[in-house]
Amino acid sequence: MAKGLEVALRMRGYQVICVATAAEALCAPRADLVLLDLGLPDGDGIDVCRELRRGGDVAIIAVTARGEERERVNGLRAGADDYVVKPFGLAELTARIEAVMRRVARNPESRPPVAIGGFSLDFDAHRVEVDGREIALTRKEFELLAALARRPGAVVTRDRLQADLWHTTWTGNPHAVEVHVAALRAKLGIPQLIQTVRGVGYRLRTEPASV
Repeated sequence: MAKGLEVALRMRGYQVICVATAAEALCAPRADLVLLDLGLPDGDGIDVCRELRRGGDVAIIAVTARGEERERVNGLRAGADDYVVKPFGLAELTARIEAVMRRVARNPESRPPVAIGGFSLDFDAHRVEVDGREIALTRKEFELLAALARRPGAVVTRDRLQADLWHTTWTGNPHAVEVHVAALRAKLGIPQLIQTVRGVGYRLRTEPASV
């Protein structure tokens, strides 16, 4: 299972160190986040979790078959930031990784505004303008637009957008992203600014056609 996760996470752009025992985990190079199986061959993962937590601010997600409430509480009290019970889907795990990394981030850097033609987005001020006119957006609409503006010109998958906005890949509405994109296009008045990449997701075009 660990090897399969290693391959899948590398394909999603993560750098991964895979170790098999508690001893190797405690001696491994520092990571931003640890996926920690509690059933280790040479020790209890709860003890490893406590040791990792004492060592610094590393993010920890417990990945385990122990699904009882008592076990989940023990894992969280030992220092885990989240708790994923087997079996789980890769999309769910990826969403949890992203959510935990956002929560434990330290000293976030200020991002410069993005300006494309007559469109501008100020991350810090939560302000969007088109041709000098401020556009009133809902919180989710702004978050979606900001998620695209952080990677202008790059495709952002539908699952990634759902994870960024709702911290899960299931919102109860299978068309939630599409609905918010449609609302954004209508409010901005620049339909070509947000481009649909069929079957994948969306991207913010760096040189939109003029309206």
